[in-house]
Amino acid sequence: MRWQGRRESSNVEDRRSSGGGFGGGKPTGVLGLIIILVGAYYGVDLSGLVGEMEVGTTQSSPLQSQQEDQLFKLSKVVLGDTEEVWSTYFSQNNRQYVEPRMVIYNGVTPTACGTGQSAMGPFYCPNDQRVYLDLSFYNDMKNKLGAAGESAFAYVIAHEVGHHVQNLLGTLTQVHRLQSRSSRAEANQLSVKLELQADCYAGVWASQAVKSGLFERGDIEKAFNAAESVGDDRLQKRSQGYVVPDSFTHGTSAQRLQWFKVGLTGGNPAQCNTFQRLADTKVRWLFEAFFNAEKHVEN
Repeated sequence: MRWQGRRESSNVEDRRSSGGGFGGGKPTGVLGLIIILVGAYYGVDLSGLVGEMEVGTTQSSPLQSQQEDQLFKLSKVVLGDTEEVWSTYFSQNNRQYVEPRMVIYNGVTPTACGTGQSAMGPFYCPNDQRVYLDLSFYNDMKNKLGAAGESAFAYVIAHEVGHHVQNLLGTLTQVHRLQSRSSRAEANQLSVKLELQADCYAGVWASQAVKSGLFERGDIEKAFNAAESVGDDRLQKRSQGYVVPDSFTHGTSAQRLQWFKVGLTGGNPAQCNTFQRLADTKVRWLFEAFFNAEKHVEN
């Protein structure tokens, strides 16, 4: 990525000096990561459950000081770039984009959604409109998920910002309301639609990153690989040797790549309506009313 010298966001809070340090929390496996991430995302602290999940538990890989400094600057540049992209789209729809804050921490940190831990990976808390990021996740992506590269890391940040966009549009609130009166399987399907939409929003950002020259040759392929590496089917296969589709909360590798490409190719958030086929049209109506969305067929 050609990110050096670009504007860095000022909406960043550095808690590394006050955190628990790398590996400060209990080691967490891939399946445990999914559980604790879902808990934080919905405003519930499920960190106590992770101790029961002893599948492939490993500590986060520590960073060298120079590498950590570069990742810190990269994260600020990526956040700043998302601010410009989403401010433009919101302005085009006569709305003001409220920029999220990014919290950089080590090991463990308090959030308005419960206790944040490095094992969770990057996540967004709608209760305080913050993206939480332990920079050691860069090495976790490379060593545990096989998704190396700065653009892969940037994709993850853009995905979490995508959840912030959903929060501002009211999509999160509507979906959570639907989930409260749905079965477990139906609630999981709604969660998948949220995640795939955030992937599509990340693709919208990536479309602009390509046009602006932020992405260099080979960067988009690394982002593709990152999207595939965090599919529920691949994570479950790695952690337990088999998959349980009804338990998926983020989508398969193929689905995540597909929707990232939808955003990348079209560069238009109006094409990111993963709720197109919902029987309950409240979320779909909310989405279309804001973006004046044209119909987009979901596979």
